[in-house]
Amino acid sequence: MTQNESYSRPIPLLAIVLVSFDANFHIFLASHYAHHWFNPWNEKWFAGFSQTTYPPLTHQWIALVSNVAGLKMGYMLVQLVGVLLLPVGVFRFARIWVDDRASSYAALGSIFLGALAFLIYQAGQLATITSAALYLNALPYFYDWSAQGSGRALVKGVAVSWAAAAAHHVTLIFGTVLFAGPVLWVICKDALDGRTKGSVAASVSRAVLFAVLVGVGVGVVLFPYWMTLIQHPIHQIPIPHDSRANFLLNSITAINYFVIPYGALILALPFIVIRGASVRRLRPLLFGFWLTLIFGLGGTTPLPRWLLGRAFEVLTFERFTFWATLMAMPIVGLLAVELLDRFRAKAAVALSLAAVATVGAALAWLTANPYRPAATVNVNPVIAFLNRDGHDAYRYLTLGFGSELAQVSTYTNASSVDGDYNSARLLPEMTHYGSAQLTNAKFYGSAGMASLRAMLEHANRYGLKYVFVHDSYYEPLLTFVGWRKTETFGNGEITAWSKDDVPPAHRIDSDAIPTAWMGLLWGTLPIGVSVLAIFLVILLPARQPARKAIESQREISEPARDYVA
Repeated sequence: MTQNESYSRPIPLLAIVLVSFDANFHIFLASHYAHHWFNPWNEKWFAGFSQTTYPPLTHQWIALVSNVAGLKMGYMLVQLVGVLLLPVGVFRFARIWVDDRASSYAALGSIFLGALAFLIYQAGQLATITSAALYLNALPYFYDWSAQGSGRALVKGVAVSWAAAAAHHVTLIFGTVLFAGPVLWVICKDALDGRTKGSVAASVSRAVLFAVLVGVGVGVVLFPYWMTLIQHPIHQIPIPHDSRANFLLNSITAINYFVIPYGALILALPFIVIRGASVRRLRPLLFGFWLTLIFGLGGTTPLPRWLLGRAFEVLTFERFTFWATLMAMPIVGLLAVELLDRFRAKAAVALSLAAVATVGAALAWLTANPYRPAATVNVNPVIAFLNRDGHDAYRYLTLGFGSELAQVSTYTNASSVDGDYNSARLLPEMTHYGSAQLTNAKFYGSAGMASLRAMLEHANRYGLKYVFVHDSYYEPLLTFVGWRKTETFGNGEITAWSKDDVPPAHRIDSDAIPTAWMGLLWGTLPIGVSVLAIFLVILLPARQPARKAIESQREISEPARDYVA
């Protein structure tokens, strides 16, 4: 094969997959399913909370794998599956818009996205990545069903969409508009051009049927979640998050949430806009990308707050940046094709360097970020203390532990009044203040310290007897409200504090405890639809190679008058 021929062929999908090789939080939720599969009420955080507040699919798969490989390896394997599914989804999604060759470069580029590295290594958003990968794989089925009436595509697309929702509901809710909207737009365009089976009305009718089946299924699969949300809507003082800030006013925030996630894609933005606006077929995709990019800028523009209302204060917006990079990849694939055709080896080197520099910068930022978490602490002495001599009869609190809070909770039998999932909190000492985890209270200013003080003053109510401190900043407050230092661990790295008159912890009455039948649904339907999706994709292969959405390279290459309208 000559050099010119090698640059002119699509990259094999298997080769793309082989290139692509806040964990403690997900491991903690998974550990509960490993021991209490049909009981989503978890007493280890917030003196009790319901895990029906978070879609369970990824955590349940970790729990299943942990029976063989352990929790940490289970997490790594499930994360790996999500990462491997992503380029497959990008390739199949890109084929709706561009040809196979550009799609293959789009898929390859998705492996090196700064936003992906950011979510994996810094934000730890396992469910967001997995759900996005599943949803991208469902959208081509949505296209094939709506455009061609393929029954197999309908069945598989609906099942995969249910699995995506079972992994993370936010992706499906916003994906309906941000991803599926442009796809439906291009379906209507293809119907007008005579490329679909039947008229525009027929295509739209099939799309509506698909949406109804997905909506009904998601309503059933996540029924305990919707019931919990209705009975206990999120009523708490908004917690500040940098992704909602104005990036123009803080250079570190701009680097963290824009420069690092986009990386070299920033250089491609002019091409994305010009080519997306010039080519008729790509305009829906460009509009979806633009809207998602604006949402990813958080409070930099007023649009997200206007459209979301109060939900703006609940959501975090780094996920929108991730979605925007995924939507840009089909057009970036076109850019790669044109550069390779024109500059050959020089372009291949430049594109490779850009990809490596993007993911390298994201990894380097983990160390360079001035707001990075402190070095991890050895929490084994704390776990051992709580698991001996009846100490687990009382509740505990950690201060200055960061994400290690979840690690302590995973491996101890004791319960904490703190936790690392803000949406599940019901204790007034936490919801009445604009702060998140008590273990990081000082980072939320006066609100954080007021929340912490309220909890310490109500220690007897919750059986809170032990406080473990990894930051001496908190020690004056503990002394002031009547706590005393009792032990030290790790040469003084961690100090243990206690309060003498605290009674043993008791179960806090709550109307948020799921019923047995809700636990049964939660333990069967989400994992069940994922297994169903796997079998349908394997057992119902396409009868013939999938119809290409693009009929000629001319339609997506240099804009021609016939295709610009």
